[in-house]
Amino acid sequence: MADKKKMVEAITSMEEDFAKWYTDIVKKADLADYSSVRGCTVVRPYGCAIWENIQHDLDGRFKATGHENVMMPMFIPEGLLQKEKDHVEGFAPEVAWVTHGGEEKLTERLCVRPTSETLFCEHYANIIHSYRDLPKLYNQWCSVVRWEKTTRPFLRTCEFWWQEGHTMHETAEEAMAETERMLNVYADFCEESLAIPVTKGRKTKKEQFAGAEATYTIEAMMHDGKALQSGTSHYFGDGFARAFDITFQGRDNKPQYPHQTSWGMSTRIIGAIIMTHGDNDGLVLPPAIAPVQVIVVPVAQHKEGVLEKAGEITEKLKSFCRAKMDDSDNSAGWKFAEYEMKGVPLRLEIGPRDIEQNQCVLLRRDNREKTVVSLDELEAKVPELLRAVHDGLYQKALANREARTWTARTFDELKALAAEKSGFFKTMWCGDEACELRVKEEAGLTSRCMPFEQERIGDVCPICGRPATTSIIWGRAY
Repeated sequence: MADKKKMVEAITSMEEDFAKWYTDIVKKADLADYSSVRGCTVVRPYGCAIWENIQHDLDGRFKATGHENVMMPMFIPEGLLQKEKDHVEGFAPEVAWVTHGGEEKLTERLCVRPTSETLFCEHYANIIHSYRDLPKLYNQWCSVVRWEKTTRPFLRTCEFWWQEGHTMHETAEEAMAETERMLNVYADFCEESLAIPVTKGRKTKKEQFAGAEATYTIEAMMHDGKALQSGTSHYFGDGFARAFDITFQGRDNKPQYPHQTSWGMSTRIIGAIIMTHGDNDGLVLPPAIAPVQVIVVPVAQHKEGVLEKAGEITEKLKSFCRAKMDDSDNSAGWKFAEYEMKGVPLRLEIGPRDIEQNQCVLLRRDNREKTVVSLDELEAKVPELLRAVHDGLYQKALANREARTWTARTFDELKALAAEKSGFFKTMWCGDEACELRVKEEAGLTSRCMPFEQERIGDVCPICGRPATTSIIWGRAY
C-alpha cells in the first residue's frame, strides 16, 4: 500500500487544480511528453496505442459507409491556398510557412497544411468529369499544423493527428445527407466506444468552419462542466468547387458544380477521454479503446506454480480480449497503483489460495467493485464485466451532464447561473450575432450549438427580447 500511496500522491487532485490534474495524468500515465519544439508533443507508446485503437474503430466505420483512404501532400502552395478567400482568412493567423528549400529561397511560399480542403479540390478538379465520377468519398489520416498561441497536450497543440474526410457529391441534398451521416458516425463512436454522451447540433454562423455554409458538431461535457468540441462535420455547398473550377457533365449533359463536405476528429478526443472518465488515481479507459483490457497480476508470484498459472490464464484471455501479465519483480501493491494510473478496465488477481479453489478476483477500474470468478467462467464473465465498465462510465458521464445543465429564460438569470455554475446553459436565441457576442462579453459564455433536439423554452430571446424560435446551448469550452 505504501507504493500505491506514493504514486497516487504524485497526482494533483482535480478538485484542487483541474488543469494540473489533467497534465499530471498525461505525463504520469505515459501518454505524452513535451518536446523542444514549442507547442509540439511526443505521443508516447501508450498514448499512441490508444490512438491506434481509435483509428481502427473509426476507420472501420468509415469504410462501412463507403469511404476510401488517400494521402495528400503536407505542403500547400500559397497561390493554391489563396483560391478560397473565406477559407484562407479563417486560417491565416495559424499558418506555418516554409520559405526555403535547403539554402535556396522558394519562389512561392509553402504552407504546412492546417487542413486539406484546397489540396483535395486541386485533385478533384483533375479527376471529376462526369456525374458517373461521383460521389467521391475520401478520407486521410495525417498530422496538421496550426500555430496556436496557448497549448496543452492533446487538447490544443501546434501539430496534432487526426482524420479528415473530404467528399464531393452530385447534388446539394446528397452532400447535406453526408454531412449529417458522418456527424452521426462520430456521435455513435463516442457513445458506443468511448462511453462519452454527446449533444449533436449546428454551430452558429460565427462559430462555423472557415468557408463552410454549415458546420455540425458533437459537444461533450467534461468533469469540470466545460464543453469539448469532439468532432465536426461541414457542408460547403459548391463554393470551393467554383473557386477551383471543378465541374462535371450532369445527367442533362450540361456542366455543373459538385457539392462538397469535410469532417474530422483528432487526438483531442484523447483529452476528452481523460477529462470525462479520469479520477484522482489516474486514467480510466473505456474498454473498446484500452490498449490493455485486462491486466493479470500474480499475487505471491514467488510461490510455486503461481506464475505458470497466471501465464496460462493470460494466454486464454488473449483469445477474446487484450490481456497482459505483469510478472516483474515489483510488489503487487505497486502494480495495482500502476495499472490504476494507466486506466486498465479490469484487473485479474491470482494467488496460491485462488489456484487451489480454481478461481480468481476481477476488479473493475471504474468503481473498484471486486468479483470472485471461477477460472472456468472467464470467457463469459470477462466480456460481461468489460461491458459493465463501459455502461458504468457512460451513465456516470451522463449523470454529470444532466446535473450540470441549466435552463434560463431571462438574460439576468443566465448571467447569474454562469457566475455560479459551470456546465451547459440552455436558452432561446433570436439568431442575431450581436446577442451572441453580448453573451460572451457579459456572461463569459460561448455558443456551443443549436441542438438537433430543439426545446421550446420560451417565445423570445432572453438577450434582446425579440421573437425566437431556436433553442441554443451556451458554455465555457476547451
